[in-house]
Amino acid sequence: MIKKIINLQSKTITFSAALIAFSIGVSAVLGLLRDRLLVTHFPVGELDVYFAAFRIPDFIYGILITGGIVAVFLPVFSSVFEKSKEEGLKLASNIMNVLLVVLFLICVVLFFITPFVVKFIVPGFSGEELKETIFLTRLMLASPIILGASSLFSGFLQYFERFLAYSLAPIFYNIGIILGIIFLAPHFGLAGVAYGVIFGAFLHLLVQIPPAYSAGFSYKPFIDLKQKELRKVFFLMIPRIIGQASAKINIIVITALASLLTTGSVSIFNLANNLQSFPIRIVGVAFAVAAFPAFSRSIAQKQKKQFAESFSKVICQVLFFIIPASVIVFLLRAHIVRLVLGVENFGWRETQLTAACLGIFSFAFFAGAVIHIIVRAFFSFQDTKTPVVISLFAMGTNIILAFFFVWIIQSGGVFNDFLSLVLRLESIKEIEVVAFPLSIFVSSILHLILLIHFFKKKMVDFYNPRIKSCVIRTVFASLAMGVFVYITRIFIESIFHLTTFFAVLLTTSISVLVGGVMYFLVLKLVNSLELKEVISSLRVR
Repeated sequence: MIKKIINLQSKTITFSAALIAFSIGVSAVLGLLRDRLLVTHFPVGELDVYFAAFRIPDFIYGILITGGIVAVFLPVFSSVFEKSKEEGLKLASNIMNVLLVVLFLICVVLFFITPFVVKFIVPGFSGEELKETIFLTRLMLASPIILGASSLFSGFLQYFERFLAYSLAPIFYNIGIILGIIFLAPHFGLAGVAYGVIFGAFLHLLVQIPPAYSAGFSYKPFIDLKQKELRKVFFLMIPRIIGQASAKINIIVITALASLLTTGSVSIFNLANNLQSFPIRIVGVAFAVAAFPAFSRSIAQKQKKQFAESFSKVICQVLFFIIPASVIVFLLRAHIVRLVLGVENFGWRETQLTAACLGIFSFAFFAGAVIHIIVRAFFSFQDTKTPVVISLFAMGTNIILAFFFVWIIQSGGVFNDFLSLVLRLESIKEIEVVAFPLSIFVSSILHLILLIHFFKKKMVDFYNPRIKSCVIRTVFASLAMGVFVYITRIFIESIFHLTTFFAVLLTTSISVLVGGVMYFLVLKLVNSLELKEVISSLRVR
């Protein structure tokens, strides 16, 4: 029975997305629990060290694995496997072996130059802070190697639409980190969390091996650098790696800049960034992963009309979920932060600043989610160059804006007063950390606009009129929902004093429930096609 469930094969993009979204949701909840445990066990200032140390391993994983090999493996593997199953399996093994060798060599080099790299990432650290950051970074360099092997199994499972098995991996990854915090951190401090990261990476790999072999994977221990398809994969990876590196460099630059601000700024930004990634992952990433195999097959079979229909449908369904999520998060941002991070080590000042960052991030949720879809569409055409150039431009814009917003906030004046008023930060003098979500918000919108512009040039007839009507219906329903969420929140807060976890949970839950009911009622009244499609797809499955 368990084997049958794990090897479940999805039949529609919407059901696949729902399945991935559910598992991402579980993983994200575990991620939030992980963050709560972190702020429970360690002061915010001490967590600055952990988040800084995580940057280098995360950079390797992001650019070489999720940003590199995973993005280009599926289209190339699909084209080879369609012609010859045996050649497809040989290609998968060859890529895995070469990738592991490359990752091992890179991590060995980084192990020796860690002190120099860490000083660049956190120029504001010194003494014991710097020493511990170097130690933790070296410790966690083992995780990208393990996750590299796991990523190939992920790509293989996606091709065969075994999304449940693929989706379990991040859940087990977070479980490993949580176990490290609970059982190892009391004895080893932050090193215990790092051990948990490595253990989580092992679990990420192990949970995918059985279903991959069940789907037909066959490992072969060989390396053939002359294989044409291998060269094609790594050639396509180059621009994608550069593009993904830009996103990671963004975070590294912000971390470096935050290390020069008040203590806790690194942690506040990272915690807010983790919170804002929840809706983007559960909607944007879920639909992007689910749609990618269908996009790739349509282009491989030269069915552009089918691709255009699928693309428009996916965009509408992403907006259907992400726009109301943005409204809810903005209106309940402080409640969300208190529920997730409201512990003794996380004071009211930290709560206010994290909530302010989350509120700004919420305005860019739609851009972050849709960007994932359009980038996958480019990949389906085996075009990794265009999104890379756009990503690099967005990165440069973000870095410039980060420095600009920090400068203008530190200068005081009307803009500073406006931010303090809107974000309810009047009682806090140093609010420079909100400069980072502001810069990301502006650069994300620019990123999306440029992607749409150049994708229209690639596929002139991709646009479907239903996208415009979908946006109008969804925005209207979301605004109506927001009114009811706000009224419900104010009403409950007039009865209960939000001094306990239960009171905050009750207020948040009832507000979201009332808002959700109103959202679906309004969509029903305006005869939303997206609502019908979501219900129909889930009901049929």
